[in-house]
Amino acid sequence: MCFSVGLALWAVATLSAIGAYAYALFWMRALQVLLLLYVVPLFLALGRPVTVVCEALRPAGRDRFEQLLASPPARVFAHPLTTSLGMLATPWLLYLTPWYEAALQHEWVGAPTRILLVAIGFGYFYARLQADPVPRRYSQLISLLITVAEALGDGVLGLVIWQGSLIAAGYYAARTWGPDQRLDQTIGAGVLWIMGDLVAWPFLLLLMRALSRDEQAHALDIDSRLDELQEMSGNDATASDEAASHSDGAPPSTLWWEQDPQLRERFGRR
Repeated sequence: MCFSVGLALWAVATLSAIGAYAYALFWMRALQVLLLLYVVPLFLALGRPVTVVCEALRPAGRDRFEQLLASPPARVFAHPLTTSLGMLATPWLLYLTPWYEAALQHEWVGAPTRILLVAIGFGYFYARLQADPVPRRYSQLISLLITVAEALGDGVLGLVIWQGSLIAAGYYAARTWGPDQRLDQTIGAGVLWIMGDLVAWPFLLLLMRALSRDEQAHALDIDSRLDELQEMSGNDATASDEAASHSDGAPPSTLWWEQDPQLRERFGRR
């Protein structure tokens, strides 16, 4: 269900009015970037596509797929720090380099850019949510700490776009309708900053829920280990008591007549 929602939102971001006006209005392009980088990948990751692919493969293919997930390159690329750096750096590179205007002017740059935004976002949520099999699982507490740094980075980018020089001024100068370039860029900065923070709230709640599950699982694991140790200690104590009772008392007899005093005296061994 979540994966289908992600695909539907991807279509909305590229094929609807958002996709059409993204070539004319800065704020509409900002909304498209927000959807492709944050919202669409979040739903795609919640759909657990890696699990679906793994279950659809035959045993041999599944083994190779799991080996690929456990490989050193996969560990590096799926590390929360690596994916978070990619998520933070991508908007800065997009808006503060010629990349932004080139994606508007040339479709051979724009189409791969849209796919790249979704791919970077999916890698980010895949490594952070860990809903799918990952090369290595990390504590969700690390994700919460990284989220704080990311919120600061997004806020700074919004301020830079809001107060900075006009982006792709020559490209947007041809537009004769709608808000002027400064107002258009100001609205776009607000979309990236404010709406970006609003989108981050569901993700933060998911992280807190995952952290709670991890803590409960860790507590259950500790309890089971303590129970095993307690059971082993009880067995050792019982064995020690039995050994002590046998060593202190007379050795048990296996002859029935030895239990009778008269017969034991008459037929007892000399």
